[in-house]
Amino acid sequence: MKIEGFELRRVGMPLVSPFRTSFGTQTERDVLLVKAVTDAGEGWGECVTGADPLYSSEYVESTVDVMRRFLIPALAQTPDAGRVATDLHPFKGHRMAKAALEMAVLDAELRAEGRSFARELGGVHDSVPCGVSVGIMDSVPQLLDAVARYLAQGYVRIKLKIEPGWDVEVVRAVRERFGDEVLLQVDANTAYTLRDARHLAKLDAFDLLLIEQPLDEDDVLGHADLAKVVKTPICLDESIVSAQSAAAAIRLGATSVINIKPGRVGGYLEARRIHDVATAAGVPVWCGGMIESGIGRAANIALASLPGFTLPGDVSASDRFYTTDITPPFVMAGGHLPVPAAPGLGVAPVPEILDELTTWVEWMPV
Repeated sequence: MKIEGFELRRVGMPLVSPFRTSFGTQTERDVLLVKAVTDAGEGWGECVTGADPLYSSEYVESTVDVMRRFLIPALAQTPDAGRVATDLHPFKGHRMAKAALEMAVLDAELRAEGRSFARELGGVHDSVPCGVSVGIMDSVPQLLDAVARYLAQGYVRIKLKIEPGWDVEVVRAVRERFGDEVLLQVDANTAYTLRDARHLAKLDAFDLLLIEQPLDEDDVLGHADLAKVVKTPICLDESIVSAQSAAAAIRLGATSVINIKPGRVGGYLEARRIHDVATAAGVPVWCGGMIESGIGRAANIALASLPGFTLPGDVSASDRFYTTDITPPFVMAGGHLPVPAAPGLGVAPVPEILDELTTWVEWMPV
């Protein structure tokens, strides 16, 4: 297979409601899509960078620049998706950019060969359970109304975003309203320090599935120390950037659950390697979300169909974040989403919707 070039396209997608975390509040996604054009066909990728370097050091403008100047030219002789990560390895960081390019090439390759993303990654399930991430809100009653709405829609797990001042009492209110049978976890997005260990230990009373990334992403040893104080399982997210870092965190006792976000770790093939490392160590994994469009959502659902993904992930239905998705919408049934079985991602953008939401496009030959 010969890669001829990539089309980069920015798409503005308004959210159905503001989504607030400890990093800030989002009202729209500036989505960077990548279309790989090869002599065998075309494929799509989605870059999960934000508009600003808040969650990650990467952001959309920097991603376009590094793709244009370095990454895309380096793929001139790349024969298949399995070589993308190797050929881009000399360039430090920029994992989200690399992941989007690899995803697009892999989609093109699999479409041409008639194989699905899930089959290629090693998926074993036809559908995956859906969890939903609930942002920080202006009041507890507003939050309780949102949780009630998501449970009524059929979501099988609730994740609450937390930060100092919006944590213990909020979780208590949710437990008192909805009971202990609801699968519940919290996500701090690095908002705490080890000095907050005793405060975080108060969450032990609520039988949570896990506490996600309470400390800074670089503080792996701090998480290991926190795990000795807090009984609730510690889950790492931002700290896990490769299979190597996952193995180290497990060995140090810094995590007993791992959230795998393919964009954060450099692509779906590396995400599969993290899955394999964690499974071998008996550590459960789940698939995190980055408010993806239908392109990234399809790939995440395929990943979540692997056997080690034993916890519901943030693979919510399209209408959780978007009134109109750029692909045919993913609709939840019985708390699950079907795993696409058609070749490649199994979905593609709807041309009319894509054109309407596009804010910028550029063709970059290799």
